[in-house]
Amino acid sequence: MSVAGTGSHGLSWGDAWNIARRDLNARFKGLRLLLVCIFLGTAALAAIGTLTASIERELESSGRELLGGDLEVEVWQRDLTSDELATLSGYGELSGGYRLQAMASTDDAAAPVELKSVEANYPLFGALTLTDGTEARAPTGNNAYLAQGALDRLGIEVGDNFRVGTMTMVAAGVIANEPDRLSEGFQLGPTVIVAKDVPVDAGLLQPGSLYQSKYRIAFDNAGADPEAVEEALTEAFPNAGFDFRNRDRASPGADRFVTRMSDFLTLVGLAALVIAGIGIAGGVSSYLDQRRASIATLKVLGASSRDIVRIYALQIAVAALVGSVLGLATGVLVTPFLGMALEGLLPVEGGFVIEPAPLLLAGGYGILVAFAFASAPLLRARSFPAMALMRSRIVPLSRDKRALIATAIGLVAICALALVTSSQVFLTAGFLVGAGLALLALAALGLGLQFTARKLPRPSNPLLRSALANIHRPGAPTSALVTALGFGLAAFVLLAAIQSAIDGNIQSRVPQEAPDYVVIDLAPENEAQFTELVTSSFPEAVVRTVPTMRGAVLAFGPEGDMQRTADLEEIPEGAWALRGERGITYSDTAPDGSRVVEGSWWSPFHDGEPLVSIDKEFADAAGLKVGDMLTMGILGQTRDVRIANLREIDWETMGFNFTMVFSRNAISDVPHKLSATIDLPDGAGTQERAELLRAMVREYPSSSVIEVGDVLVQAATLLEQVGLATLAAAAVAVLAGLAVLMGAIAAARAARTYDTVVLRVMGASRRQILGLQLAEYGLIAGALALVALALGSGLAWVIITQLFEFDWLPDWGVVLAVLGMGLAMVVAFALGGSLPLLRAKPAQALREL
Repeated sequence: MSVAGTGSHGLSWGDAWNIARRDLNARFKGLRLLLVCIFLGTAALAAIGTLTASIERELESSGRELLGGDLEVEVWQRDLTSDELATLSGYGELSGGYRLQAMASTDDAAAPVELKSVEANYPLFGALTLTDGTEARAPTGNNAYLAQGALDRLGIEVGDNFRVGTMTMVAAGVIANEPDRLSEGFQLGPTVIVAKDVPVDAGLLQPGSLYQSKYRIAFDNAGADPEAVEEALTEAFPNAGFDFRNRDRASPGADRFVTRMSDFLTLVGLAALVIAGIGIAGGVSSYLDQRRASIATLKVLGASSRDIVRIYALQIAVAALVGSVLGLATGVLVTPFLGMALEGLLPVEGGFVIEPAPLLLAGGYGILVAFAFASAPLLRARSFPAMALMRSRIVPLSRDKRALIATAIGLVAICALALVTSSQVFLTAGFLVGAGLALLALAALGLGLQFTARKLPRPSNPLLRSALANIHRPGAPTSALVTALGFGLAAFVLLAAIQSAIDGNIQSRVPQEAPDYVVIDLAPENEAQFTELVTSSFPEAVVRTVPTMRGAVLAFGPEGDMQRTADLEEIPEGAWALRGERGITYSDTAPDGSRVVEGSWWSPFHDGEPLVSIDKEFADAAGLKVGDMLTMGILGQTRDVRIANLREIDWETMGFNFTMVFSRNAISDVPHKLSATIDLPDGAGTQERAELLRAMVREYPSSSVIEVGDVLVQAATLLEQVGLATLAAAAVAVLAGLAVLMGAIAAARAARTYDTVVLRVMGASRRQILGLQLAEYGLIAGALALVALALGSGLAWVIITQLFEFDWLPDWGVVLAVLGMGLAMVVAFALGGSLPLLRAKPAQALREL
């Protein structure tokens, strides 16, 4: 190489590039770890950002189609009054209907369905299409459009008859696309769409029946503000109990899921970047160590420290740029596969999607990470004379304060970018603080490990003695190894804990404790007859009935200073019972599955002031206490009740658990029906179950029977979809951890060449050298096991309980097994990385010192 003509100001960028290009291997030999780490981190963030932006854009642009209008007004257990309908019609075209749980049946089969009755102008937006390719309007007469699942359960085909309530229907078509399906939320059976009058004609809408009246409005003024209309309707009908959705939040459940999934994926991407940064620092250090002879030669020929930085910064920049571009391309390519994992849960755009903003953000992260973690080893190498560089393997280079400043600037830039672009600033800030503390803890552990190894008595076994010496000797890469191995092993634990916790939620005790059937809309006068019907087939069956109705909290708080729910700008976190109408009941005794923790229960047949018992978590979120008041809206009426006690509720029993339970004299005069759970004895035969189901449908056609097993299967399927997407995302962090592990071991291997050669010259055998490597890495990995377990499981706990709000149910046997597999992999990599050391030629290695 020649650096002649550098001049007093050193090499120009063009000359530096010429030297860098000649010295840069076409396959990026030596810089592959940097390239791989940048690739993984950038690909993760590109895929995350592209998928999230695509879903959010679809939700935003298709709001009217997803909702079926500009605004939806919903009430429970009643239809809208003529005044309410007239007011709504003043804003635009109105399309109404009912949604309720019902039973569809034939002579040989019965199935719970979501009955959706619609007016003739349905849908206002979007298209209802059938599997035969036709675009349909609302069904008329006794025609019905069914989801394929309903046909399968009933064993019928298009053109066949079936019954809903007391009415015979005709299967007129199979639903291919229901435009507003996503906004309807979770359902307890396949959809059946019928004309608006069918539920009334079939005897399903009776006083006290649980059903929803839904009206969608297509505004005459397309630019009208839906929220302003909501406020006007609430002001006009303050006690109506309206629940609203508008085109800007057509599917709140989907919005919340996207936000939580985006938060999780962003954390995974940031974790991958943190791990990648460690790998970059190690990879660049290893690369510059390999190039030390070239650097020394350049300096001998007159290159300045600035020239060295320019030459190798250009090489590192090229590798980082190639890794970023490949990562961005891969992120775009894998997005459709992530979308397939979420298909049915969210409106995911098919095919490849290009979202410039998230791609630019991911690329920016990649470049910043490369700068932050590569600057320290690069600046450290530039600051020493040629002789120090030539002897760096036995005289390690010192720290450079300017390198630390450059790294700090890069890290601050990364943190600032993460906080500015995050929708959950506190969550992101917490993660960044946690990652920083984890890095400090691992660095401290590395120093502590070196100190401990230095103070331990020298073992009599020469292999152990040499292994301990390698941990604390001058220039030992212990700190770098501890940091890399710590994060790599933590990634294994993270993946195992998340996946096993999701599996634990799927296989938790809910299925074992759930009733066999839930029956709704049972007339109170039929309670004894219904119980007799069940017990005549299964004498040991347990039947529990409770009165059920719907009500909304209109106001809450201390007497004389109550807060109107409609005046709240935002519902407090955790106070979800304030949002719309909720299931309520009355009881003379405390319900099973709950425990009074404050206050006391009222006496049986209490006839004093109307009272209510509420969930303790809801009370804490809403700032309520014993003695405060609630104003309830029930079927257009208002009821004032005092809070008598607070309960802790076990929601996992799958029985009847109500956030609000009233005294009998508070609400029992409101028209209502009963709901029932049926627990059949163990060993109940399939044929006997089917006969009981048909008997219940035949005797009580206006009631609905839900087989809880089917509901649990649906819930398990949803959780499995979430788990699959989670697994795919968390695997990125594990891949980054693996790359860092291999890179750290490879970097340490380069430093071990001289030691191995000296040992071989002194007569050490191959077996002894491999045993030395095994002992050293085994000691370090063993010391890190508990730390990795704490880091990985801690982050997994945050993701499972705080983001997804699942129960923390990891399988610790699986987690420990995966951690053990990770430890074995570390040792295997270490031994595999030591094999080239055995092939090193002593004469050549000693000449290179």
